[in-house]
Amino acid sequence: MNYFNYFTEIEDAFIRRRARHLLLSPLDWALIESWKEMDVPLHVALRGIEKAFDSWESKPRKRSIKSLLYCQEEVEAQFAEWREARVGAADQPHEETENGAQRANKPETLPFSRAAILEHLQGGRSSLMEVYAGRKKVVEDDFSDALERAVALLSELEQDFAAAGLPDAQKLEQSLSGVERLLSDAIRFVASSEQIAAIDTEVKEQLKPYRKHMEATVYHQTFDNLLLKRLREQFGVPRLSLFYLQTV
Repeated sequence: MNYFNYFTEIEDAFIRRRARHLLLSPLDWALIESWKEMDVPLHVALRGIEKAFDSWESKPRKRSIKSLLYCQEEVEAQFAEWREARVGAADQPHEETENGAQRANKPETLPFSRAAILEHLQGGRSSLMEVYAGRKKVVEDDFSDALERAVALLSELEQDFAAAGLPDAQKLEQSLSGVERLLSDAIRFVASSEQIAAIDTEVKEQLKPYRKHMEATVYHQTFDNLLLKRLREQFGVPRLSLFYLQTV
């Protein structure tokens, strides 16, 4: 991930979560530069931004987030935890695995084995690379750009998870949710009005027998989830969340 991409990825994540375009201030750019100089990994900075917005959205607020400074504390907290995990990887005794790679022999508390999670990440990355290769032959647009960025982020997450002495599945899940949001937003942007209208009709028909028994908020959330599910299927985008690892 080069210097320019570090800035633009953080800017894009902030704007997407804010749900409206807002130019970053000189102070915001200086903050990003300080994270870069501190060697805060991109995926750690993005996870901090995602978590800061998740926290903000969990409570009713009258004011909107206007500056990246709102995310500063969470980004730096995530970075501190990331460094602690990396130190743990260096300090713990290791044992050789069958393929010669070193692994900390301290028990891991993960919902799945580290190997299974890494295989899931590799599978998702490979699938996205295939979709990207096919898309790029036809057109270069916001979706192909998002695919390229998602592949790069997954590669970074995969390497980080493999190297961590005490891998944290919850933090990985938060990062994967951010990547999925990036892809979903890009799909919605490039999908044609005809494509969305057809899926809209299909989903409404599917939910018709159940609508009168559902609360309005539940109905609209279910509708959006199903619409996005069909769009992902049409664009060939796999689910990256660890939740889908247990459904394989």
